[in-house]
Amino acid sequence: MRYRLPFILAGFLATWLAAAVQAETPPAPELGAEGYLLVDYDSGVGLAAKNADSRLEPASLTKIMTAYVVFSELAAGNIALDDQVLVSEKAWRTGGSKMFIEVGNQVAVRDLLKGMIIQSGNDASVALAEHVAGSEESFAGLMNQHAQRLGMSQSHFTNATGLPNPEHYTTPRDIALVTAAMIREFPDYYRWYSEPEFTWHGIKQFNRNRLLDKGVGVDGVKTGHTEAAGYCLVSSAKRDEQRLISVVMGTESNSARVADSLALLNYGFRFFETHHLYPGGEPLELLRVWSGDPPTVAVGPATDVAVTIPRGSFDQLTAQLEPIPDLSAPIAAGQQVGEITLMLEGEEIKRQPAVALGAVERGGLLRQATDSVLKLF
Repeated sequence: MRYRLPFILAGFLATWLAAAVQAETPPAPELGAEGYLLVDYDSGVGLAAKNADSRLEPASLTKIMTAYVVFSELAAGNIALDDQVLVSEKAWRTGGSKMFIEVGNQVAVRDLLKGMIIQSGNDASVALAEHVAGSEESFAGLMNQHAQRLGMSQSHFTNATGLPNPEHYTTPRDIALVTAAMIREFPDYYRWYSEPEFTWHGIKQFNRNRLLDKGVGVDGVKTGHTEAAGYCLVSSAKRDEQRLISVVMGTESNSARVADSLALLNYGFRFFETHHLYPGGEPLELLRVWSGDPPTVAVGPATDVAVTIPRGSFDQLTAQLEPIPDLSAPIAAGQQVGEITLMLEGEEIKRQPAVALGAVERGGLLRQATDSVLKLF
């Protein structure tokens, strides 16, 4: 069963257009950063990379994971934005960038989050960690649990701030994973990453992400810097209906991380486009179910199907549903019953599970006997 996307070209014109598209897509820019990755948010397709799976020091990019854990605790109802957090001496004494909270004072979780996200406060990060888990060490355990669940296989966290530790590391790919998860799961909280400034007790500090005010669609995410890690920047930008995430780690200066990030984003938006083909849960086909009652089941993707392809090549895109052979009852709702294959110019570029959108029980003896005979033919 093949789903032909609209406006398919055929014959010589299609071949010519495909060759033209390939010729117009240049290689990704080569940058001086120690490691980087550019991915499409919706499809997860990587568009440019260097050392994307190499373990690097994240510096304050760590706070993306810190925020993700806190947001998860808020969503679970374990803490609340209005909770008052008693600032410990450890949080107050934590070095590096600060929100300038005072030991013994009580500060709302909401304000600590803004102090961490906008001002990059290490003191706020430690205070949040202690409020969530009792200690920063226990909180780091939560960070590692979430990292494992998200598939961040090359990451290990020992603190909530990103201050140097030999056992504290991640990769550009892993940082992109948690960034995408945060945007997807917590869009209301993500809006704080685009706020240009935050004032606490009369001390105004500005967001350190210099791409926010450049008019290039950037609405987050986080800077980071230590002497060992160099200058780092995670950027997320949306233009029209396409969102890209760039991770740049280990550049030599603030201006270099901005320039490298902008180069990646401009390359991605200029030469690639993302298409949302089928919503999750949308029926694509009715499949025959042997010995089933009913005898058919609606099939579709469990999650949205999106694909990122070279700009101008949509006419060369096709999709195919490949069902499991001899599909037989019983079938549970959500059970994988096939795969959706996407092809560009006849070459496979993506596979995604197709699931049953309803349950099918095993039919009675007559249904089973009839289908047993029919299967022979």
